[in-house]
Amino acid sequence: MIYMLSCQKLWAGCFSDRRQSVLYRKEKFMIRHARKNELERVLEIYDIGRQFMRDHGNPDQWNASYPGRATLEDDIEKEQLYVICDENDHPRAVFAFLHGEDPTYGYIEGGSWITDAPYGTIHRIASDGTTRGVLSRAVEYVKKQYDHIRIDTHEKNIPMQGAILKNGFEYRGVIYLEDGDPRWAYEYLEGKTNK
Repeated sequence: MIYMLSCQKLWAGCFSDRRQSVLYRKEKFMIRHARKNELERVLEIYDIGRQFMRDHGNPDQWNASYPGRATLEDDIEKEQLYVICDENDHPRAVFAFLHGEDPTYGYIEGGSWITDAPYGTIHRIASDGTTRGVLSRAVEYVKKQYDHIRIDTHEKNIPMQGAILKNGFEYRGVIYLEDGDPRWAYEYLEGKTNK
């Protein structure tokens, strides 16, 4: 049932403009796949995001080399790195959107997932600081494709925790990254979590 609703949402709410590769457009922003020639701009946005986190009491989530160039190049190649652009098609924010199972979500401590149904995952979201509500825009886009979404963040990333909860996610427990670092895990399931 969830899968059928997701497919219906995909066709009803998402569109593609072949000339600009726009996947989603609303008011004064659009979401599209990041392009290879935008890698320096994407890296710049992540630099700004890391500084924001340090300035807000979260110096540990992303080190100076995360996410790395190779990771981002791979994301672009796999078409899982997205940019949120202004009306002039200038990238203002970036996020990874992964379809399907995320191995780091296989084990959750201190809680449980609502369901094991297929889901999409939002990772590595950052903004250049000129646009507010970036997570809300990314979630709005992802909801057009999935009724079930997961996301995680660092325990010290208070601004992101607030934004995640504001977007209807529920805290589900702690997951661990490949390197063993803990992250607070959240889940959205249409009709089952906060609205």
